[in-house]
Amino acid sequence: MSDQSSSDQQFRIEHDTMGEVKVPVDALYRAQTQRAVENFPISGKTLEPNHIHALAQIKKAAAKANAELGVLDEERAQAIVAAADEVISGAHDGHYPIDVFQTGSGTSSNMNTNEVLATLATRRLKDAGSENEVHPNDHVNASQSSNDVFPTSVHVAVTGALINDLKPALDRLASSLEKKAEEFASVVKSGRTHLMDATPVTLGQEFGGYAAQVRYGIERVDASLPRVAEVPLGGTAVGTGINTPKGFSARVIELLAEETGLPITEARNHFEAQANRDGLVEASGQLRNIAYSLMKINNDLRWMGSGPNTGLGEIFIPDLQPGSSIMPGKVNPVICEAAIMVCAQVIGNDTTVALSSTNGAFELNVGIPVMAANLLESIRLLANTSTVMADKMIDGIEANEERCSFLAGASPSIVTPLNKVIGYEAAAKIAKHSVAQKMTVREAVIDLGYVERGEVTEAQLDEALDTMSMTHPN
Repeated sequence: MSDQSSSDQQFRIEHDTMGEVKVPVDALYRAQTQRAVENFPISGKTLEPNHIHALAQIKKAAAKANAELGVLDEERAQAIVAAADEVISGAHDGHYPIDVFQTGSGTSSNMNTNEVLATLATRRLKDAGSENEVHPNDHVNASQSSNDVFPTSVHVAVTGALINDLKPALDRLASSLEKKAEEFASVVKSGRTHLMDATPVTLGQEFGGYAAQVRYGIERVDASLPRVAEVPLGGTAVGTGINTPKGFSARVIELLAEETGLPITEARNHFEAQANRDGLVEASGQLRNIAYSLMKINNDLRWMGSGPNTGLGEIFIPDLQPGSSIMPGKVNPVICEAAIMVCAQVIGNDTTVALSSTNGAFELNVGIPVMAANLLESIRLLANTSTVMADKMIDGIEANEERCSFLAGASPSIVTPLNKVIGYEAAAKIAKHSVAQKMTVREAVIDLGYVERGEVTEAQLDEALDTMSMTHPN
C-alpha cells in the first residue's frame, strides 16, 4: 500500500492491474473497490449487512481450509480469520460502499471483501512485528473465484435470514392469531362470500384460518431451505474447481457450516449451482406467497374494523395515532396499511428476482447482486412486519360481540338450514322477503305464513336459526 498523497491529504494512491487510483485515505478497501464506486453511482443502495457478514464468513472458512491444505501459511491464515471476525461483527460495514447495481457476478463486492480483509490482516501482522503482507487476490481469495464466492454468500445470507429472522417472526404472528382464535371461539358473526352475506362463522374460526395461513408460510420456507442452503463454493470460475487443492470444496463448506451454524451443503452438481440461481427463485416465490397471505389477512382486518358507525365494525383495532390532519377524532388502521404496502414491495421484489434468473448464460448468472438485495430486503420487511402486526395490532384486537351477533342474525343466508325442512325455493322466497321488508329471517318465515300453515314448527325454526349451531353443523 503506498503512502498518502502529499498533494491531497484526503486521498492515498493505490495501484491495480489497470493503473493508479485515488482512494479515501481512511478506507480499508483499495483500488478495485474504488473503481466500482466510481463506475456505479446508480442507486446509493449497498449490500445488506448480513450479506457483507456472509462474505466474511466464507473468507474465514476458506482461509482455514487453505491453511489445512497447504495453500496458505498459518500466519497469514490466522490474520485473515481474525480480520474476518471483525467484519462479521459488523464493525466495518461502512467500508462496503459499492452499489447493488454493479457487475452481475458480484466481482466488485467480492474484491471489496478481499481488499478490506487484506488491509485488516496486514495491519494485524505488522502490529505483531511480522513483515508479511496479505494480498487480496493471492491470499484472501486463494482457491476461490467471485463466481463461486458471491453466489455462495447470497445463499448463506438468505438461509440465515430465513431461519433466524423470518421464521421466528412468522411464529410470533401465528401464535398471536391463534390466541385470538381461542379468545373469539364463541363470537358468532356473519360469514361473507363475494363480499355478500353468507352463513355464520365464528370470529375465532376466521382468526384460526389466518393463523393457518401464516403456519403454512413457515412450512413453505422450510420446504425451500434444502435448495437455498446448497452452495456452489469450490466450483471457482465455471464449476470445474480450477485452482483449488484436492478436498477444498468439501472442507471449506464443512467449515462454513460450522462457522454459521446453518445447514449449508455442497452443491450436488457444481455446474448447475454455478450457472443458475433456481434455489433463490424458489425462496423468493415462497416469500411472495407469504406476502399474498399477509395482504389478505390485513385486508380482512381493516374491513372488519371499518367504521366506527358506517362500516362493518365487528372488531376494534388498537388506536395508534391520529388519522387525519383535518378530521378530528379519526383513527385509521395504519398497521394494516403499512403491511399491505410491504406485501406489494415483496411481490415486486419477486418479479425482479424471477427476471434476474433469466440472466443466466452458459456457466454463470449475471443478475446475482440485485437478486440478493431484493431477497434479503423481502425477508427483512416480512419479518419486521410480522412482528409489528403481532405486537401493535393483533394482540390488542377486541371483538364487538354485539355487532357481530346482530349482523349474523341479519344475514338472509341463515335461512339455509331451512332447505331441509321446506326446500330450497321456499327458503329463497323467505330470504328475499326478509331483505325486501327489512325484517329478520324468523320474522319473514312467520310473515309468509309457514308456521301458521304448519309447514314448519316454532321448535324447528328455533333449531334451524340457531346461528352458533350453524358454525359447527356436524
